[in-house]
Amino acid sequence: MNASSVALLVSLVAARSAAGAEIANEATLTLAGAKRAAAAAVTYAQAHGAPGATIAVVDAGGHTIYLERLDGTFAAGADISIGKARTAVVFKRPTRGLEEAINKGRTAMVPVAGVTWFTPLQGGIPIIVGNQVVGGIGVSGAASAQQDEELAIAGAEAMQSAATKLGRVEAPGVTHVSATQVAKAFGEGTTGGTLITAPGYRVAASRRDGAGEGEVHVTDTDIFYVLEGSATVITGGALVGSHEIAPGELRGSSIEGGTAHRVSKGDVFTIPSGVPHWFKSVEAPFHYYVIKAIDQDS
Repeated sequence: MNASSVALLVSLVAARSAAGAEIANEATLTLAGAKRAAAAAVTYAQAHGAPGATIAVVDAGGHTIYLERLDGTFAAGADISIGKARTAVVFKRPTRGLEEAINKGRTAMVPVAGVTWFTPLQGGIPIIVGNQVVGGIGVSGAASAQQDEELAIAGAEAMQSAATKLGRVEAPGVTHVSATQVAKAFGEGTTGGTLITAPGYRVAASRRDGAGEGEVHVTDTDIFYVLEGSATVITGGALVGSHEIAPGELRGSSIEGGTAHRVSKGDVFTIPSGVPHWFKSVEAPFHYYVIKAIDQDS
């Protein structure tokens, strides 16, 4: 091989290496994968008495691959489920967190719908394989927003489980949230954001800057770990001005009676489902993790 041929070969290799560094290969969901996810969601719906549901599955770009509507589901569920799935992909997070942020006062997010896919309603879950979003699943029309999300999670986990069997991810059900993501979640909305959503539980990075409302979670047991600050929490008693803000979620201005608990950095305390509780006073900054264990029999 002469000098000019060597120079040409080196130039071609260099050009290909440069192109390789500038172009990324992204995995995306196939039709077979979309059908697997939808089938798992349907199975969950039938096993848990869902009165109906529309399941939409999109690829990594947010484009619809597969749609299945159970008998008896309202027609608009198709459009809503697609919107939820697309939103989960675009934002790379469950749509529950977006809905919670808006409900807690971050209304500046509403105009986002004018510039990108945005259906900030609980029930959209990104499908993640090997730490990469390969698609999304959205559900609308089940018994409640929470059940919409449970169906979507069942579908997403079916794909993750299938990938695990092929050796593509570390282990089923493993979730790693980076320190950067955790720090960001503490600053979301008015009380923090959700870190992990899975069947049976949720994990949130939470903060409180002052007293809150009285609360009752009909199906959720709260497990708190205090990272910073201190607060007085009232448990038991009766909600004042009790009203329902969502299925299984009651709120009131305060609590009559009950027992006072002083909690501070390093403390762990639990509040079983159905027990009224109220952050009566807070010494900010007050940061804590909360695990919401969902009672599957409720």
